[in-house]
Amino acid sequence: MKKKKTTIKDIANVLHISAAAVSKALHDDSRISDKTKIAVRQVAENLQYQPNHLASALRSGKSHLVGVIVPRTNSNFFSSVIQNIEEVLNKKGYNIIITQSNESYQKECDSIDTLLYTQVDGIIASMANETVDLSAYEKIKSKGIPLILFDRGENDLNVDYIGIDDYNSSHLIVEHLVNNGCKRIAHIGGYKRTRIFNNRIRGYTDALKKHQLPLDEELLTESGLTIEDGRVKMLELLSLATPPDAVYVAGDHAALGALQVLKEKNIKIPEEIALVGFGNEPFTDMVTPRITSVHQHSVEIGKQAANAFLKYVDRDTIDQQLNKIILDAKLIVRDSSNKKTSL
Repeated sequence: MKKKKTTIKDIANVLHISAAAVSKALHDDSRISDKTKIAVRQVAENLQYQPNHLASALRSGKSHLVGVIVPRTNSNFFSSVIQNIEEVLNKKGYNIIITQSNESYQKECDSIDTLLYTQVDGIIASMANETVDLSAYEKIKSKGIPLILFDRGENDLNVDYIGIDDYNSSHLIVEHLVNNGCKRIAHIGGYKRTRIFNNRIRGYTDALKKHQLPLDEELLTESGLTIEDGRVKMLELLSLATPPDAVYVAGDHAALGALQVLKEKNIKIPEEIALVGFGNEPFTDMVTPRITSVHQHSVEIGKQAANAFLKYVDRDTIDQQLNKIILDAKLIVRDSSNKKTSL
């Protein structure tokens, strides 16, 4: 049989005192004697009493919980951001509730509803690939709950945002490939309906124009940026009448899939085709050849996102002065694209 959950009334019955006195003792109220407090805590421990945080949050208007929504947790970038959000918030007495959308819009909406029901004091989120309708996020704002977006976010929401300069990241990558003699550069991008991937695509196309390289539509593709997506898109590029001599992939997992195909086809990297990823996942420095990638400053983004939330603590209203932090990208050059060292 399911064990009945212990309540404050159960503790009160054991000690023959009022439930109100138990509640005060558990909250270290100065009106309750130390002897009673010790007795209440001992009985609470014996009965395995667990406080009802939801009820407490409803009474006080504060849960000391912050919701964190990420597309996936199996990414070093997102796990690092989460770790640094938690580190900053824990020092201020907050705990975090982590949910992942798995790139699903519906799962993201469900997570938001759950977090709102749990009475979180704020939500820090990075949007799913599928998300186009922003009504679920508008719901957060309408309830006066601080909303901070990182990495993936939409300007239309007018909320705090922390991320890197995705547009200039593409310029850095194309510049690097051009300097290594590449002239036919392909891009395996994310879905351009997502702002960061749209910015990376725009940066790629503008950088090609800057270096007077032709924009060939067959070299520009969109995908979910999984390992399998990288494999499929790489095979498509290799099937072209004139394959590319370089491939810039907007995510490291897809870059890994592309690398697998190139090695299976015995294509020399970077001599025949150079390869660049995005995200600087740990495996990029472990595979052969090591994959050139963009460092996304996950530690700084996590800390800045947490601090953005803390700005709102103890305020009566959400500050209308928005905080938008854009960090400079850093290209980590490795074997997969550095033709000069491979000669």
